[in-house]
Amino acid sequence: MRLLTLTTALMIATTATTVALADVHVTFRDGAPKDIFIIANLGACSTGPMTLTIDLATAPAGLIFDITNEGEGVAVFQPFELASGAEFVIGVSPVSDGDQSLTLELSDMAPNAEVRFTIDMDDTGGGREITVNGSETVGAMILIAGRSVQAEGTFDETGIARVPLVDCIA
Repeated sequence: MRLLTLTTALMIATTATTVALADVHVTFRDGAPKDIFIIANLGACSTGPMTLTIDLATAPAGLIFDITNEGEGVAVFQPFELASGAEFVIGVSPVSDGDQSLTLELSDMAPNAEVRFTIDMDDTGGGREITVNGSETVGAMILIAGRSVQAEGTFDETGIARVPLVDCIA
């Protein structure tokens, strides 16, 4: 009986300290002719409305968005194109050729919701500028601002940035 009481107390204490989190992942995948970004809420609760900025300026590879045949990009270009999740996208900042940031205004994203968009991204640091692998995204930032939350994450060598939000902001 004492063991059952102790086990129950431990379960209650563990449950009481567990906080539901919204956990936003942004994944970059190089593709031909279009690169893809996937914004996913992999957390346990909705995100609430938020502004999400992809900031390439902090990546050492000199990453840029290549959306026209003119400008700094190399060979292939692709403008921004929303592929899925339009119901979550309230607005997108204008993107010019050579820009290093892009901002999306997003509505409340439920757990497992995704937004996917394509665009061409090139590096300007030499080497194979037409392709960008995950390791070249290292250092690029994701900035999220919600009602009372500001959070950021950095892309890792696999092309994924994880932005844990302190708690549910919905």
